[in-house]
This record gives sequence, structure tokens and C-alpha cells, in this order.
Amino acid sequence: MPEEKDFYKGIIDNLYDGVYFVDRQRLITYWNKGAERITGYCSDQVVGRSCGDNMLNHVTEGGSQLCNDGCPLAACMLDGQPREADVFLHHADGHRVPVLVRAAALRDADGNILGAVETFSNDTGLTSIRTELRELRHSAHTDPLTGAANRLYMEQRLHGAIAELQQQAQAGSALLFIDIDRFKSFNDRYGHEIGDKALRVVSATLRHNTRETDVVARWGGDEFVVLLHDVASLEALRALADKLRMLVECSRLDLETGSLTITVSVGGTLILPHDDPESVVRRADVLMYRNKPGGNQVHLG
Repeated sequence: MPEEKDFYKGIIDNLYDGVYFVDRQRLITYWNKGAERITGYCSDQVVGRSCGDNMLNHVTEGGSQLCNDGCPLAACMLDGQPREADVFLHHADGHRVPVLVRAAALRDADGNILGAVETFSNDTGLTSIRTELRELRHSAHTDPLTGAANRLYMEQRLHGAIAELQQQAQAGSALLFIDIDRFKSFNDRYGHEIGDKALRVVSATLRHNTRETDVVARWGGDEFVVLLHDVASLEALRALADKLRMLVECSRLDLETGSLTITVSVGGTLILPHDDPESVVRRADVLMYRNKPGGNQVHLG
């Protein structure tokens, strides 16, 4: 009955998780309000399009693009088995958002597969992140353009991390210095408004894909600094740095003339007991510049 369908649609529409349906051709037939909130894409923009169009551009932690190869929806329509995966979807604003994806086949009364449903939930601990950001804003420690912490706040957190390290006498924190590749020419070609959007994309990707205990700050211009806790080796640091570099590269900035890819150069180092904030930032900065002019690389030391 129409009333019953409207009743269930109202329930699904108001779920916190994102939910969408596809038919056997992978055309999107339904897109709930949770999906709109998490992705930034409204229903009118996606219904009728194929999920294989790479709009959400699901990327694994290893950099594989699932929309082209390994789509959970396509797989579950083939064998009827549900799928689950941790992926990073592309937000309408350009940055990457980590989500837990679940896909299942949709069947008719006789058990024939008619399509599939995918649900996805934000997997970032955003409640804690939003709380921290509100505290930063109240104490004037947030960069107003990017939403990242500002340089003053990062310097304070670095002092605290070094003091803890000196008391414990063991390595446990690290620093990444991140610079957007060819940002000046990018700014000159597309204008400062697009340049500002690029800064926000990089900032959001870094903030959404680091842990609650980590700190992402805009150091100045197109430079970001990331303070990472509980990192005891260069191998562990490389895994984190490569992940962030890859996620920025897989993000995109959608313009009327097409999509722009942003890449970053990353320098990283473990924080040592004899360091001060200036010395550790300088060391990471020098390491970052070893990636120039090619860019899109990580250099640790």
C-alpha cells in the first residue's frame, strides 16, 4: 500500500547512516538523507546515475578504486552474499571521508536478485573531533580558512609532547610537514578562491583521516603540520604518511571545467627527547623539500 511504503521510506530517510539502492544495472534508484549528509550529494544529483560513474570514488587504504574494480554492490548481486569494507569516499566538497560500507542483495518474493542496497556510516569518531574543534574555536586556536588548528596551538601541543617524551625517555610521537605541490602556479592559474578551496580539501582530508589524539595544524600558506602520537618507529610513521599522501592524491576538486587533482610532499620525523618545537619542525621541513620538484612523495628521517 502507498501509505505503508511512505511509512518505511520516512524511517529510512531519517536514519543516521547513508542508504542507497541500485538496480541490476547499478543505476541508483534511492538515496536517503543520511547519504546526503555524509557525502554532500543531494538525491537529485545521484538518482538515475550509475554507482559505477565514480562519483563517490570509493578508495581502499591501499589506494584501490572499488568503483572500477571490486565494487561490493556488484559482487553481492552476482552471488547474493553480503559484503563489508572500510573505504574512503569522495565528498562533494572534495575531501576524503572514511566510512564503513555494507552491501546486500535485494530480492523479490521468489528470491530473484533485483538489485542491491548499500549502507555506510561515518567511521571517524567525528563526535570527538567536533568537540575538540569547538574547544579550539573558543580558545582562538583554529585557522579560520581551513578549520585546522593554527600555528600557536600546534606549538603548544609540541611543547607538551616533548615534555612527555622527556619524562618517559622513550620515542612515542612523530611530526609530518606537508606542503601542497606547485601551489603558487595552481593559485596563479585558477585564482585565490580555488586555491582556498584546495587548502580546505587538504585540511579536511588530513583531519578526517587522523586519529582523535593527533593534531592537524595549518603552519602557514600552503603548509600543514601533523602531530602524531603513539608512533615509535619510522616504519609505522611511513605507513601513516603514505596513507595521508595517497588520500590527498585520491581527493579531487570539482570545477565547472573539470576535476583537479591535488598532491602533497611530505617530510616526517620521530620527535626526540632533546628536540624543541623549532628543531623538530625544521627537520621535517628539510626532509619534505627533498621531494621537490617532483612532489607527491614521502621522505622520512
